[in-house]
Amino acid sequence: MSGTRALPVPDGLAGERVDAALARLLGLSRTRAAELAAQGAVRVDGRAVGKSDRLVAGSFLEVDLSLPVPTAPVVVPEPVPGMRIVHDDDDLVVVDKPVGVAAHPSPGWSGPTVVGALAAAGYRISTSGSAERQGVVHRLDAGTSGLMVVAKSEHAYTVLKRAFKERTVEKVYHALAQGHPSPTTGTIDAPIGRHPSSDWKFAVVADGKPSVTHYEVLEMLPGASLVEVHLETGRTHQIRVHFAALRHSLVGDLTYGADPALAARLGVSRQWLHAVRLGFEHPATGEWLEVASDYPEDLVAALETLRGAYA
Repeated sequence: MSGTRALPVPDGLAGERVDAALARLLGLSRTRAAELAAQGAVRVDGRAVGKSDRLVAGSFLEVDLSLPVPTAPVVVPEPVPGMRIVHDDDDLVVVDKPVGVAAHPSPGWSGPTVVGALAAAGYRISTSGSAERQGVVHRLDAGTSGLMVVAKSEHAYTVLKRAFKERTVEKVYHALAQGHPSPTTGTIDAPIGRHPSSDWKFAVVADGKPSVTHYEVLEMLPGASLVEVHLETGRTHQIRVHFAALRHSLVGDLTYGADPALAARLGVSRQWLHAVRLGFEHPATGEWLEVASDYPEDLVAALETLRGAYA
């Protein structure tokens, strides 16, 4: 299919997302429809729209189908200084990921990745999953540090994928949230989906995916709180979005409304968020495996600055 298609939006597609509507109208996959929207190839009444924008009946839709399909990201073996191996056996490897490292290659990301670092170190990981994310059973944002498990065997990939889907994995994070959440212990149960006006962000939205975050304040500090977070689900940016929805954005998380002055005062250049503990049944032995990670230096320094304010 090539060339440009132009047609009015039928009544039956009113309110539909752009990617879903294009899939129905033109027989495209939603992935391809999303790619076209990201390339600026989808216009409604002459205005470029994103994949999650909603259509209005009677609007005029134009789609340029001539743009080439983007090439799949490629894993580039590249050592990552500071990435520590926490556990390693025949079935899986657990890494302590530094900030500034993505889980796997993706469009628009040219920095280091966990899978690239493992490849550079000679690790052979599972071939399950798409080429650029083979062995990856869960992810951490590039701006979040901490523990991440990668499957080395096909059996481990299948079992771990199922464990994350069925929510039997213990995922514990520590975060520094602005202000003092009340109550000090609670559960945030709010659906998360694409932000209605910023396609690269997420938000609490009525038609989002079910998302559940449990939290407990560990320490109250001047203008901020150290919080332990247990994730029941694993949506993209879940902790960041949920705390922003509480009006307690994570310190340093400028994308989700954090105070830039506080971040600058604490020397934080990313969200204060660290995956401190990860536990799951080992896919081969069935025994419970639990690993832990200390805070990296930048997060420690921010905490010490706040604690020093009490002196």
